[in-house]
Amino acid sequence: MTSKIQFILSMIIFGTIGIVVRNIDLSSSERALLSSFIGCLFLLFIFFIIKKKISWKLVKSNALFLILSSIALGGNWIFLYQSYDHTTIANATLGYYFAPVFVMILSPFVLREQLSIKKMVCIGVAIIGMFMIIGEGVRASSSDDLLGLSFGLIAAAFYAALLLLNKFIKDMGKLELTIIQLGTTTLLLLPYVFFTKGFVIFEVSSSSIPFIFILGIINTGIGFWLFFSGMEGLKGQSIAMLSYVDPFVAILISAIILHEQMTSNQILGGALLLGSTFVSETKLIRLSKQSTKILSK
Repeated sequence: MTSKIQFILSMIIFGTIGIVVRNIDLSSSERALLSSFIGCLFLLFIFFIIKKKISWKLVKSNALFLILSSIALGGNWIFLYQSYDHTTIANATLGYYFAPVFVMILSPFVLREQLSIKKMVCIGVAIIGMFMIIGEGVRASSSDDLLGLSFGLIAAAFYAALLLLNKFIKDMGKLELTIIQLGTTTLLLLPYVFFTKGFVIFEVSSSSIPFIFILGIINTGIGFWLFFSGMEGLKGQSIAMLSYVDPFVAILISAIILHEQMTSNQILGGALLLGSTFVSETKLIRLSKQSTKILSK
């Protein structure tokens, strides 16, 4: 029961990322830099408290895929945070949950896995659902909504790349892997942020500071810690089912707290998208267990 509670709490924490990010008066790349840096420090603290050590030999042997996966993690966060800025949290979340579809499409080429009829049907249904969500934005002539959905889909593509790249990282523990990826993402984003934004990051408004620490410590650090702790004691099917607490919480926040509206077509499209990925999730969970969820949401 403890594992299930830990995992559910992590999903609730991940589901609140959208509303936290919206209260930080920085660019998406600056938010990504701060969340990865603060989250890495927090997880390092936990790592040493439980008296574990990082195997630098394993880090060296997996260096290429660690760097590539960290680039994917950084891109995932940047575009997800941009998505929250341009569309509703519900739309951004649904766009982001297209990631399992990208994984299914790419698996035959990257992992040499056979694409079953079941997966092909799930891909088709998910695409129909996404077109229903996007179609509402087109009919409403809302360019900002379409831009936000596009950013959500790009974030999903980066997250899919993260899932697939993590498949090639060998023998590293999940917490250790996440710390290295967050640390590498911080190092990669640091020059990018300073060359594109300068030192504006140090001029952040005082009202944003509490939310920066919430994003870094709670949404990233504690969220990942609970995620991995809970995952250890759960079966794959339970993880697949409980993962949908995340979008459920995000959509509830969008509707109840922020009063963001969804049309009946968008609701149906979201149900088709989430339902199709849920049906296929039993096969994808092996990849999800190696990812940093984060992700991201």
